Amino acid sequence: MTTFVIAEAGVNHNGDPDRALALVDAAAAAGADAVKFQTFTAAALVTAAAGKADYQKATTAAAESQRDMLARLELDEAAHRALIVRARQRGIRFLSTPFDLASLRLLTEGLGLDTLKLPSGEITNAPLLLAAARSGRRVFLSTGASSLDEVERALGVLAFGYARPHDAKPGTAAFAEAYGSGEGRLALQEHVELMHCTSEYPAPVAEVNLQAMDTMRQAFGLPVGLSDHTEGINVAMAAAALGAASVEKHFTLDKTLPGPDHRMSLDPAELAALVAGIRQVEAALGDGHKRPTPSELANRDVIRKALVAARPIVRGAVIGPDDVTAKRISGRGLSPMELWSLLGRPAGRDYAVDDVMETP
Repeated sequence: MTTFVIAEAGVNHNGDPDRALALVDAAAAAGADAVKFQTFTAAALVTAAAGKADYQKATTAAAESQRDMLARLELDEAAHRALIVRARQRGIRFLSTPFDLASLRLLTEGLGLDTLKLPSGEITNAPLLLAAARSGRRVFLSTGASSLDEVERALGVLAFGYARPHDAKPGTAAFAEAYGSGEGRLALQEHVELMHCTSEYPAPVAEVNLQAMDTMRQAFGLPVGLSDHTEGINVAMAAAALGAASVEKHFTLDKTLPGPDHRMSLDPAELAALVAGIRQVEAALGDGHKRPTPSELANRDVIRKALVAARPIVRGAVIGPDDVTAKRISGRGLSPMELWSLLGRPAGRDYAVDDVMETP
């Protein structure tokens, strides 16, 4: 299985379209499958009175409101179009996360994206989930800070949006019915990938709980990836080893830049190391069949032992346990598995110490 690697540029462009283009270049150079940004208008995302998260307070001006911070990080439609062109030129997929309905329409109707990434904070935002599903686009749905029940309710909204007519009346009961229907389940399987996530920045390793990926796979029958907020690359590579369908990781051009996400992001060299590490993990996972590999076959006769004489044996002497031992030899011989076929039988010839034993 190939893990889809998403390089999360997010807002690490700091509102500079040229830096955003450079992030596309860096993601492509690192070998990522996709580069992802965030699409929003601050006024539609937060109220003027909304406070910052603790990690945002630690990395941005304390007196600045969350709305003012986000306003500096918006990218307009022209910048999005330029990023899409650059991604196409560099052979990497362009993705973005909408945080409001107008931004979702921009990505789907205006820019024609076929896939959306919905963030953990929107998992209870039924209107946005419904609009995403009714757009017919494929969805990566992050599940940070949520329970299995909340994930199921979100999937119910998506199932309703995908499987029911657009004039069908939405509501809690309708969502549950759609989730339980064959059409709804099939639509989810065709369109949705879940992403396990720990919504802290950086996320404590002890709270990542990678085994929850398998829990969600079994509960919902959907592919599950990881949106990783830990520092470093180890957790993301472990997720790939555990079968993550996708791995998303923040990256930046410079960790010392001002802004909310730079400090917990990978730099370009670390991103390249992550991609290379995941590809090695994929190669190491193999197909699961236990058999000697081509390289092992060349070594098998060297590392395995054969039966040899432990002391001189004269022809016709009855072979006893003290007459035979197992040692590595040059070439092939009688396997130690055959020891008991020799014991109690007369030697067919004379043997010196370390002579390879033969079947009498």
